[in-house]
Amino acid sequence: MPQNPEKVIDHMELFRQPEYKDVFGRKQAEFEYGHPKEEVSRVAEWTKSEEYKAKNFSREALTINPTKACQPLGAVFAAQGFEGTMPFVHGSQGCVAYYRSHLTRHFKEPNSAVSSSMTEDAAVFGGLNNMIDGLANTYSLYQPKMIAVLTTCMAEVIGDDLQGFIVNAKNKDSIPQDFPAPHAHTPAFVGSHVTGYDNMMKGVLNYFWDAEGSPAREETDSINVIGGFDGYAVGNNRELKRIFGLFGIDATILSDVSDVFDTPTDGQFRLYDGGTTLEQTKAAKNAKATISMQEYCTPQTLSYIKDKDQAVAKFNYPMGVGATDEFLLKLVELTGKPVPAELTLERGRLVDAIADSHTHIHGKRFAVYGDPDFCLGMSKFLMEMGAEPVHILSTSGSKKWDKQVQKLLDSSPFGKSGASYGGKDLWHLRSLLFTDPVDYIIGNSYGKYLERDTKIPLIRLTYPIFDRHHHHRYPTWGYQGGLNVLVRILDKILDDYDQKTNIAGETDYSFDLIR
Repeated sequence: MPQNPEKVIDHMELFRQPEYKDVFGRKQAEFEYGHPKEEVSRVAEWTKSEEYKAKNFSREALTINPTKACQPLGAVFAAQGFEGTMPFVHGSQGCVAYYRSHLTRHFKEPNSAVSSSMTEDAAVFGGLNNMIDGLANTYSLYQPKMIAVLTTCMAEVIGDDLQGFIVNAKNKDSIPQDFPAPHAHTPAFVGSHVTGYDNMMKGVLNYFWDAEGSPAREETDSINVIGGFDGYAVGNNRELKRIFGLFGIDATILSDVSDVFDTPTDGQFRLYDGGTTLEQTKAAKNAKATISMQEYCTPQTLSYIKDKDQAVAKFNYPMGVGATDEFLLKLVELTGKPVPAELTLERGRLVDAIADSHTHIHGKRFAVYGDPDFCLGMSKFLMEMGAEPVHILSTSGSKKWDKQVQKLLDSSPFGKSGASYGGKDLWHLRSLLFTDPVDYIIGNSYGKYLERDTKIPLIRLTYPIFDRHHHHRYPTWGYQGGLNVLVRILDKILDDYDQKTNIAGETDYSFDLIR
């Protein structure tokens, strides 16, 4: 075999050695029994046609590569943004392993969450005993300040009474009577991770704000901000805190995961790090207003907060000049404080950067997919730069979202060729990319298969990003964030130029040193 301890060969080269190629060839010939290559090619070509697209868009009972995950993932993400909190998933170990790995693969950080380890007997007789034992183990082993309890499909299907189970567990001394244990029902078979985020956020606020003996609301000048399910939360939350600091605003980020998903390597293991403190969470009830950076992550939460006589405002993943303007002007309106001079300078720098580069972006056609708020924010910024969002797709997108996208497209001449595709998946997008091609795709790592198939370059700008590192550390909100997004898009466009013009003597008349 070619591999030996003296010279370890990387897997990419190793599996191209004759020994491995022979193994792969025999496996294919002796066990796979695939269709002839000619037939595979014929069908593959047919799937690129208008005829197939019509069939693809008429399917109802099958989803292929949706741009969403299940509710519990969003609930775990929201819970982890609170100080010393251990998410407790009432369901199987397999489910919680998925949530941990999904977040770890994106943030490249160890991720803690536990489960009630429900198996066949719990599915038949109910999971009360699992809850009693699980909460006791979690409390004694991991010593959290709060345990946030949520459900999975299994617990929801058998109808486990989550609140009743927690009360029973407390009565059995699994955890102290006054120990914080908010909960949220998060059935994985409806909604998505953005719904789960909303449910858990509301569950946590409801636990503290409506607790027995909780003092009545006394309004202060502080502002609450909810980031929503955001794969760039490490960079974005820190950018928000910087902006609030420049304004001099007393602000609380509810579910602040910026330190949770970015712990340093300094010889100290941190099971819990950072997060919104429980005292801040209680005090958030008295804030003057709550701002949601992602409308579709917070409908129930904002409705609950509004019922507490607190002002609310919502945005759709604000990126770029105009969206940041709107966010900052809302802060001015709520606080009466002027926009800091430093932010005004940053705005001018972003406008200057767009002007420097607009010739490369203007008129380019894009497909955008992901969460509803991201698609809205990204499409708005693209049109601001003179680009054309053509296919805007979100599996979590509703009819309301479709109308919102259309209104956005109608607001700019660069939106005239665009259309929204709420409730559709990446297999739908594949048909669109073959029948009405674009220049670039913007989305998450799952788009790399579309990139390989259609040869359209992918720009990774939303959650999850599994196959690249550290994007989450750089903000996408605010003027600084807009600059980061601009650079990410430009780098791909200029790399694409180079790849299309790099044949010496043939196409290198445009293989320019200066662009």
